Amino acid sequence: MHPLLTALAAVYGAAAGALVPRPLYRLAVEPDEPWRTACPRGHTLSGPARGWLGPARCTGCGGGAWDGGPGAAAAVVLTATVCAGLAAAVGARPELAVWLLLAPLGVLLAGVDLAVHRLPDVLTLPMAAGAAALLGAAALLPHSAGSWPRAVLGGAVLGGAYLVLFLISPSGMGFGDVKLALTLGIALGWYGWDVLVVGALAGLLLGSFAAAALVVTRRARRGTAMAFGPCMILGACAGLVLGALGAG
Repeated sequence: MHPLLTALAAVYGAAAGALVPRPLYRLAVEPDEPWRTACPRGHTLSGPARGWLGPARCTGCGGGAWDGGPGAAAAVVLTATVCAGLAAAVGARPELAVWLLLAPLGVLLAGVDLAVHRLPDVLTLPMAAGAAALLGAAALLPHSAGSWPRAVLGGAVLGGAYLVLFLISPSGMGFGDVKLALTLGIALGWYGWDVLVVGALAGLLLGSFAAAALVVTRRARRGTAMAFGPCMILGACAGLVLGALGAG
């Protein structure tokens, strides 16, 4: 355990989580609609990165669909918790910086998928490339605990496996899940093939349990589309924690 590092990671996660609601609001649209550029009252969202970064509240009217509500608080708490958990498991190793950069994006993707059953290419594809590049840099630093070639191959393997599942049952899985699997495979493959299998199976099991729960509670019927991305991400987080603990 690294108490100070864990506390610092939690503070970072809370700060990063506070920035999640704005891009979540902008990205949570149907596939045939453009990204949102204004708040519900019509004020243009301005700020760093062409308005993608900024506070949850609209500076023009002080309100909006995403401002200061339960969703914004949940993003802060969830991102802080994930970052703290990863820091506690990984410790002061170079790959921790990569996981902390990916964690807020994972929370953002999960939120968008829950909102509109969509995993935008603007996030999934850069995440995969960024994860591979950053882990390549981490592998060059002392005390790293993984393998970069295995990480890249892991992304190809898990992405290929999800592609097969998508081709078998396009109605049960979206192509965005296939693209997300590239990033998750890279991250899980860093620590080993057993970690990749555990993380992937955990995501599939969580998805099965979530689907069964929705059917049992009559919130969905067989064949109803559901957001599978959050389950994949949670399963991968569990795999990373176990892999980091094993590496330690």
